[in-house]
Amino acid sequence: MGTTTPPRTLAEALRARGDESLAGLLRARPDLLSPVPNDITQLATRAGTRASVVRALEHLDRFALQTAEALAVAPDPAPYDTLLALLTGDGQEDGAGRDGAGASITAALPGALATLREQALVWGEDARLHLVRTARELLSPSPQHPSPTGLGPTVAEATAGMSPGRLQEILAAAGLPPTHDPVSAVGALAELFTDRTRMAELLDTAPVEALSVLDRLVWGPPYGEVTPNPAPPVQWLRDRGLLLPVSTRTVVLPREAALHLRAGRAHRLPEPVPPALVAMAERDPQAVDRAAAGQGFMALSTVEELLKLWDDGGPAILRAGGLSVRELKRTATSLDVTEPVAAFWIELAYAAGLLASDGETDERYAPTPASDEWLDLAAQDRWTHLATAWLAATRTAGLIGGQDAKGRALSALGPDLDRSPAPEVRRRVLALFATLPPGTAPDPQTLLARLRWERPLRGTAPGGASGQGEATDLRSRIALWTVNEAELLGVTGRGALSSQARALLDDGPAEAASLLAPLIPEPLDHVLLQADLTAVAPGPLERPLAGMLSVLADVESKGGATVYRFTPGSVRRALDAGQAAADLHSFLATHSRTPVPQPLSYLIDDVARRHGHLRIGAASAYVRCDDEAVLNEILADKRSAALRLRRLAPTVLAAQTDPASLLDGLREMGYAPAAESAEGDVLITRAGARRTPPRTPPVPVPEGPPVPDATLLAAAVRAVRAGDSAARAVQRDDQDSPAAAAGSLPRTTPADTLATVQAAAMTGSAVWIGYVNADGAASQRVIAPVKVEGGFVTGYDHTADEVRTYPLHRITGVAELADEQTN
Repeated sequence: MGTTTPPRTLAEALRARGDESLAGLLRARPDLLSPVPNDITQLATRAGTRASVVRALEHLDRFALQTAEALAVAPDPAPYDTLLALLTGDGQEDGAGRDGAGASITAALPGALATLREQALVWGEDARLHLVRTARELLSPSPQHPSPTGLGPTVAEATAGMSPGRLQEILAAAGLPPTHDPVSAVGALAELFTDRTRMAELLDTAPVEALSVLDRLVWGPPYGEVTPNPAPPVQWLRDRGLLLPVSTRTVVLPREAALHLRAGRAHRLPEPVPPALVAMAERDPQAVDRAAAGQGFMALSTVEELLKLWDDGGPAILRAGGLSVRELKRTATSLDVTEPVAAFWIELAYAAGLLASDGETDERYAPTPASDEWLDLAAQDRWTHLATAWLAATRTAGLIGGQDAKGRALSALGPDLDRSPAPEVRRRVLALFATLPPGTAPDPQTLLARLRWERPLRGTAPGGASGQGEATDLRSRIALWTVNEAELLGVTGRGALSSQARALLDDGPAEAASLLAPLIPEPLDHVLLQADLTAVAPGPLERPLAGMLSVLADVESKGGATVYRFTPGSVRRALDAGQAAADLHSFLATHSRTPVPQPLSYLIDDVARRHGHLRIGAASAYVRCDDEAVLNEILADKRSAALRLRRLAPTVLAAQTDPASLLDGLREMGYAPAAESAEGDVLITRAGARRTPPRTPPVPVPEGPPVPDATLLAAAVRAVRAGDSAARAVQRDDQDSPAAAAGSLPRTTPADTLATVQAAAMTGSAVWIGYVNADGAASQRVIAPVKVEGGFVTGYDHTADEVRTYPLHRITGVAELADEQTN
């Protein structure tokens, strides 16, 4: 590691790195740790696999990616100056009226190269920069997948297989002397295209139409179709090698000629600097915090209303999973929001663990036991719970209503809604919000431009293959959904990031809750009753009051103040829940700041007087009433025909329907029946009685392996270093102790193995062993034996960097290490 010899391979370059640099590589590319590589050579091999390189390229920003693309079309290896020239150009005019932003590129290029080196995509010194072979293959041009730079193959690649006679014809048409072999002919043509003076003289003789053809191909794609008898301008270009044949119908502009026309640039527009966020509006930060807090409180109210809506058992689950379109519309109508917004609240409650399926035979959605615990929390803690669940969720509500890759509709709470980039995009969007001064709302378009610069390849595999069968700009779609959802949830207010959201991102839920608490209004313990059978709640209500009022009255309108309306049905609902008329009068008198209106008292007394006069039980169903006249009235009513009633006794009617349908039918006729048990007791229907069994929130689908922590990184680096030392250890070539050949396991007899490890234990030296585990996997290890007894050898394993015990019968052989390896 102390040598100054330039590395010849990626493995040698990695071996020369320090521990901190290796840890940086494993942190940037955690897929290399699954499992931990045995040594540096295996780490380098894994870092060059196609899947790993594609994942690494997807995490590059635009300029780092442009640097890699320039290296892909440069000679291998490429000097630093050649790479810089491909990005800045040669200082000549390229026809676009730009100077190439050379100063900013020169300043940014060392950082981009450092990123590529850290991620093991580039290795070597500045004089000999190597792009790893897999990345070069992914980013190099081909007819199927043109280069991202728009450049075609080199003259040598495009003329491979061309007849010597045809090469001599091209040289003659271009004004070059004939050569004796094809290699010299190709070299002469490439030299002409890279000579600015002679190339300019050649193009000065070109027809105007031929220059127009070159203009269409110069920035890519460089391929074009020709007819068997091409037009004279095209023929002029073909004769001089400016268009070379790829097939009988396809020609290509060679790379050297294209670079001349581009003034040496590999890219039309290098982007060394990320796009700046543009402020759309600047507002008072305190006003932003208040607006966000108000919206956050509305979010809590909406989720509470959703839980209450599904208290008695929510909608049924589709056979394929999820919520039907009709149930989503019904929920949206009840919440007084649009269907996409309703889908967002449903998914958020599900992600927070407040809703789940009940697991019954007739499976339905219902609140979970955790929802009751959530409702008991303070408002600020409820909000941080929702916001934290939203940040971490991979389920993406914005997809609902669309179709999956197979053309199937995506439904709320259904499968296939997980998108692993969603949490990272949400946090990045909010982090960009946080870079602006407090109270500043960014322009969404500049926000999207910045995200595309940071991850230009996300959703599209390098080489032109599209990813996931979805729109390639999934990150932009998630970002736009994030902006809208953040406003709904109260993370942002009036388009700007709130202080409580900044605290949530930086310091955690506790700090965010402390900032939010003073902005949330204190819950009230009273309402204002009015003579038109309504009650006005001038603010949020205490939970017991709100719960009782939601049973006794129906919500008529929401906003800064909530209006409740009392109806016969709502009063009957309270009586069904076990309340007596006296209880209702007492409740209203206690919690109203205004006198209880007489019409409301009359309404309660009237419904209570008739409530339970009729009794319905299960025979299959019957109606019982002590007043025969009431039963006669029911039988005479034509609306009761569907219930198929018949008299069993003067005070009992039987029905050929179930009790629930009979209850609903008589209530629609204007009666107030009550259900009774088999013992004749009135059944009380309590709100919120249905809960699912304990459920855990859905686990987010991770995007690749998790980023390892510092402890794991340090242990992994030690293990790789130890394994590399073991793999490169030199065995002593001793005639009396036959060592294994290079790359194979040591082979010794059991007696020799036992004697060697016992001697090593007494002298404290290290030995080389071959070991086969219980699964039959063979490996080579360097151990320092400490104890040998009972058929086992215990020692410090330098390969694993820990003390281990090995059965002697699984050791294939043992060999001593060379002297320079044992010190």
